[in-house]
Amino acid sequence: MIEFLSQPWPWYVAGPAIALVMFLLLWFGGEFGVSASLRSGLCMMGAGKKCEFFDFDWRRDIWNILFVLGVVIGGFIAFQFLMQHQAVDINPATVQHLNDLGVESPPDDGTLVPTSIFSWEGFLSVKGIILIALGGFFVGFGSRYAGGCTSGHAISGLSNLQLPSLIAVIGFFIGGLLMSWLILPFILQL
Repeated sequence: MIEFLSQPWPWYVAGPAIALVMFLLLWFGGEFGVSASLRSGLCMMGAGKKCEFFDFDWRRDIWNILFVLGVVIGGFIAFQFLMQHQAVDINPATVQHLNDLGVESPPDDGTLVPTSIFSWEGFLSVKGIILIALGGFFVGFGSRYAGGCTSGHAISGLSNLQLPSLIAVIGFFIGGLLMSWLILPFILQL
């Protein structure tokens, strides 16, 4: 069982699992999305006393907060006990393209991300501040402005056949392509 859990799941297992979760959410009237849990968490901590946006009954969304806690706990368990701390197989052409942009491969010590970007030294550089701090701000702002995050729109919204979610997902793809092919290479050259 541990061997099965520690490997990437094939599409024919993960896809039906997502479909089952979506069916259950539709059946019980819930909506999937991770960004909504932040609003619920802030409401739970009393932010509704200061801002009307956070003044609602967070108890009806408690399942969403538990879901995010489960993601965090599950990630910790997977990293500590199931992961074999080996390099992830990435297409050699992708590795070469990133190397050409100045992003070195992660070291062979089980690190999964390039340390030149994802470290304190990398964060305190101009490139790091743009990628991590400014990028995080744009992700948060964008999910609020779009009325949900990528998982909420792409999984829940499209399952409900919502036109705004289709428009948002198209925007996510266009933004992702622009970022990957135009903006990111420019930032990595800084």
